[in-house]
Amino acid sequence: MTDQAVETDGVRLSGDPAEESRFLGRDRELKELRADIERAGLDTLSGRKAPRARVLLIAGRPGSGRTALAAELVARVADRYPDGVLRARLSEPDGSRVPVARLARELLAELDRTVAPGADEDDLTAALREALADRRVLLLLDDAADAEQVDALLPDTPDCLAVAVAQGPLTGIADVRPCTLGGLDTKSAVELLSRYTGSVRITVDPRAAEQLVEVCQAQPAVLTLAGGWLAARPKAAVADLAKHLHAADDQGTPLSRVFHLTYAALSASAARTLRLLSLAPAGLVDPHTASALAGCSVAGARTALEDFTALGLLHPVAGSPLPQYEVPGCLYPLLRALADKHDRPAELQLARARMLERTVRLLQSCRAITETDSDRAREKLGGMPRALRFPTPRAAAEWLSVRRPALLAAARLAVADGELDTLARRLMSQLVRAMVAHFGTQAAAADLYGVHRLVLDVAERRDLPREKAAALLNLGDLDARTGRTAEALVRYRAALDAGRAADDPYATGRAMESVGGAHLELGDYDRAADWFGRALAQRLARNEREDAARIYGRIATAHTYAGRYGEAVRGWRAAVAGHRRSGDVAAHARALSELARVQEYAGRPAEALRTCQEAVEWARRAEDTRLQAALHIRLADTLDRLGDPAAAGLHRTAAERMLREEPEDACEIRSASSGD
Repeated sequence: MTDQAVETDGVRLSGDPAEESRFLGRDRELKELRADIERAGLDTLSGRKAPRARVLLIAGRPGSGRTALAAELVARVADRYPDGVLRARLSEPDGSRVPVARLARELLAELDRTVAPGADEDDLTAALREALADRRVLLLLDDAADAEQVDALLPDTPDCLAVAVAQGPLTGIADVRPCTLGGLDTKSAVELLSRYTGSVRITVDPRAAEQLVEVCQAQPAVLTLAGGWLAARPKAAVADLAKHLHAADDQGTPLSRVFHLTYAALSASAARTLRLLSLAPAGLVDPHTASALAGCSVAGARTALEDFTALGLLHPVAGSPLPQYEVPGCLYPLLRALADKHDRPAELQLARARMLERTVRLLQSCRAITETDSDRAREKLGGMPRALRFPTPRAAAEWLSVRRPALLAAARLAVADGELDTLARRLMSQLVRAMVAHFGTQAAAADLYGVHRLVLDVAERRDLPREKAAALLNLGDLDARTGRTAEALVRYRAALDAGRAADDPYATGRAMESVGGAHLELGDYDRAADWFGRALAQRLARNEREDAARIYGRIATAHTYAGRYGEAVRGWRAAVAGHRRSGDVAAHARALSELARVQEYAGRPAEALRTCQEAVEWARRAEDTRLQAALHIRLADTLDRLGDPAAAGLHRTAAERMLREEPEDACEIRSASSGD
């Protein structure tokens, strides 16, 4: 979460930068909160050092200015916490609880700490506490759903401070005194109105302004909407709005009365667009999202979003390099109720489908812009509307990064919906491809893990064994890359069952090979060789010679680790022959290199020397300088053992020359060769 330049539940306003920096009112509350920071806790009074971070609680209903007050407090005391400020929003726009695991992972990412993509909640919260153990940070935990969420994220150090924002008390967290918010003081509330209306309308009728503040119960969100209504009607007097609200005295809370008054003045198309924004994932809206939901042009949607912002119905996401807006949490239930009342379920489903389809096409464009060497990708890009194209790969990566929270939320919502599974699967497929294209598998691993889990949910719900096998293989690969080999093995075995159920030979063969790889990593070389053998038999039966050659090498590796060098030599010879037949020069060179290594282990240095010399020639043909250098070093070591130091020196000189030509890879090559 970031601080907002516009707070419809607070008192920060957009517009004049000088105005933005001015925080209105809440002097008493700020004084109390700062005093609470200095207050001795119960542990200190009893002579014990506090075991955990102090928690300050700002309690109030959505729209009371609670988030704005928390942000202001954080800004005023941040200099006491040299290791920075961490922010997290603990509830979704609809009020549902954000899982602690997701919150902990996001906070760890802010701290540049990586955790295995499949780590569970306990592992993630433990990693977070460890990361904060020697830091002095300030946590802003906004919109907390319950005490358990806050407690799970608290650092085990009194040097940190947590500022929690919630609707009520956080029962169960020790030594927390809530600062409960009411309305603003009258002077501040009137000043807030004047920032929208200008000073003249307030000055000519100050009593009407005070009456309006009273009708609005001095709540910042209500006053913001009231100010937006007046700003849109420069000829209206403040008293006019007060009369309108008095006339609607029996129609709910002050917030709902002012909101419905603003809503009633919108055109039919604008009102419909506003209602449909309640479908925006994570409450985050950009012009494309609004355009797809409403079925209008992107330019028209952009204008509508700007108009809604001026009325206080949206606030822009501060610091976003792209146009992006947030639906205020206090208005979300009102928008949702209007959508349910005025739009048929089929219309809402259609709007959601349009939004997801637009997202899929944007992700396709986002990925295609990276494939500049592909004629097919260029053709696909050329066939897209101009509004969906990205000018450069950098612009596409920026969009993907900025919209990441909304894109992941869209995937979660599409899966939860259950009626749009085909679109959900397409969306997740394109999201994975775009993230890999721009960020790489390793950097995006945590997000990819979550997306593949969603794919698995859909596959299991729809009884789609082929998709289930693919999701399980992807999850297993991510587990394997991060050292969770036992977990990966479970995934691969389940993928094998799903592949067999789907009668999918590719998934079945891939799963067999992956099971073998997991056993190899776990040190069970006999089982590894057995499973690789099963995968090989399937590849040979399907005449998949290139894959078969690769698997011969994996079988040979298992035998090498087990010390069965004769079988390993036979495996590598089969791999060499297979790569030669397929014409893969680079793979041929690498297989010869590994064969020479095993011959050396087997005590056959003369054979190893001849094979290594042959490998150098094939590496030269493959233009693999790194492999050539490593092979020259291996040749030098072998010649030393055979009693020919002069020839060994020549090979070392050749290797050093190659290493100088690729200085960035020198350490990697030396490291690789040192294991021979």
